[in-house]
Amino acid sequence: MTEMVYGAVPERAGEPILPKWWRTVDKWSMSCVLMLFAVGLLLGLAASVPLAERNGFTPFHYFQRQIVFGSLAMVAMFVTSMMSPTLVRRLGVIGFLAVLVALVLLPFFGTDYGKGAVRWYSLGFAALQPSEFLKPGFVIAVAWLMSASQQINGPPGTMWSFLLCLLVMGLLVLQPDFGQASLILFSWGVMYFVAGAPLFLLALMAGLAVAGGTLAYSLSEHFARRIDGFLNPEVDPNTQLGYAANAIREGGLFGVGVGEGQVKWSLPDAHTDFIIAVAAEEYGLVLVLIIIALFAIVVVRSLVRLMRERDPFIRLAGTGLAAIFGVQAMINMGVAVRLLPAKGMTLPFVSYGGSSIIAGGIAVGMLLAFTRTRPQGEIGDILRGHR
Repeated sequence: MTEMVYGAVPERAGEPILPKWWRTVDKWSMSCVLMLFAVGLLLGLAASVPLAERNGFTPFHYFQRQIVFGSLAMVAMFVTSMMSPTLVRRLGVIGFLAVLVALVLLPFFGTDYGKGAVRWYSLGFAALQPSEFLKPGFVIAVAWLMSASQQINGPPGTMWSFLLCLLVMGLLVLQPDFGQASLILFSWGVMYFVAGAPLFLLALMAGLAVAGGTLAYSLSEHFARRIDGFLNPEVDPNTQLGYAANAIREGGLFGVGVGEGQVKWSLPDAHTDFIIAVAAEEYGLVLVLIIIALFAIVVVRSLVRLMRERDPFIRLAGTGLAAIFGVQAMINMGVAVRLLPAKGMTLPFVSYGGSSIIAGGIAVGMLLAFTRTRPQGEIGDILRGHR
């Protein structure tokens, strides 16, 4: 009866870790992530060659690095998914504090690589973007605080989590990175809603977000330039958005053919922020729909499994991770088709980027750990509790 209601499976005493993990993990979601990574390698093989030639590297320089970064990400995902929720919470909070310190020090020791925003640490052999690793840690810390506030005589965790959200957003805006800041605010709002927030407060938060955006438009030239470009009905064909829009139109339903696309020769960010334009041009709408379906399957299956979860921390943390995963994909693709202003956000597991894909592997590993089937107690216990 318990399995029918909660989807739980009984514990097997002394069962080895690997068989237990394989029996309880969400294999559909894990398979979808692996397919997204495979699609990313396929697109990266085409999109990164022109950039490598322009920068004086061997043709497959970025593709080989993506294989290395992706392999590390897959290892991180598998290892993290085998952890218990308690261990994930502890490591997540510790990791969040470490990344928060790195974010505070970023204006002093970071670099912008000529892109106008100080978001990276230069390690010589690679670049580290702390904001990518901040997101999963932030979700874990906020879920821990919110779940603690639901306990009898618990601390005011929800208020603390909101102050923490404001702190993180402030640090991101200073870079400036309004895209990641909005993603952090969105994830906090989703978790607050799941925790039982009144709709009035959520509406008030939305109003404050709009007011904050208006203020940022007035004070930040970087932010205003992107908003103006988005609102302009005429798209300059020589901009990244212009090239991307033309590539998507040229691709049609089935694309122009493997390796025949031209947008990768014009777009400097074809292998990162605008990778979906390469997919649309060479493989057409068919591949784009497949990519969207893979993201949707991971998000929907995770949320369905989390609905059966009785632990408030697991439910909140899993929901926040699923929300960030899905919304980041929506933002990336929305920018490419001009539904959203340019934000400089990667497509998880598909775009090139070491920090992005490794942090994504950790985040999805946490999500898989939270959505593993586990004993939830007998349904009779709940029925007797309502008598």
